[in-house]
Amino acid sequence: MFQRLHEHYPNAQCSLTFQRPHELLISTILSAQCTDKRVNQVTAVLFKKYPTPAAFANADIEELKADIRSTGFFNHKARAIQAAMQDIITKYNGRVPDSMDELLALKGVGRKTANVVLGDAFGIPGIVVDTHVKRISRRLGWTDHSDPEKIEQDLMRLFPSEQWTLLGHLLIDHGRTVCIARRPRCPDCFLNDLCPSADGTERH
Repeated sequence: MFQRLHEHYPNAQCSLTFQRPHELLISTILSAQCTDKRVNQVTAVLFKKYPTPAAFANADIEELKADIRSTGFFNHKARAIQAAMQDIITKYNGRVPDSMDELLALKGVGRKTANVVLGDAFGIPGIVVDTHVKRISRRLGWTDHSDPEKIEQDLMRLFPSEQWTLLGHLLIDHGRTVCIARRPRCPDCFLNDLCPSADGTERH
């Protein structure tokens, strides 16, 4: 299945625009309940205004909220971004840590965000479980769980570590285009001969 996905989505990659690890961390926080396209529009301006972790850590919180307002949930996101950047300044000398445990210790950072940063900023294998990955993994019968961490563990057992990061990108692309949440395009799917849900017995 991995090979088929890779052949169908040869250009699958992180769709968030970033140049440095802290930018990807911030973009991932902003992406919650927001499209990557919108996040990229916001960060194109945001990262010029706040070019370093210190700039975010010392930003006026109300001004930061206004700057990210269009991404939604801006009160929570602004506090999470500032708290994470303050942790990076005080605990890691301004550098984003490159281990799961250290990333999870940052305020506002969960496993999904940590795996995005590890995989796409540092090249350290990790499986991102977002709504697309969760939905497709259940439909394909790779997991019976609903908890993202348990789904992550199931996928880690099924796939070699060198495929983990790309697998997430492949499944996200597939979830956006074919295996959509409502009325998935099963007749058009290149995995329908292998998918236990393709006969209409859908798993959510």
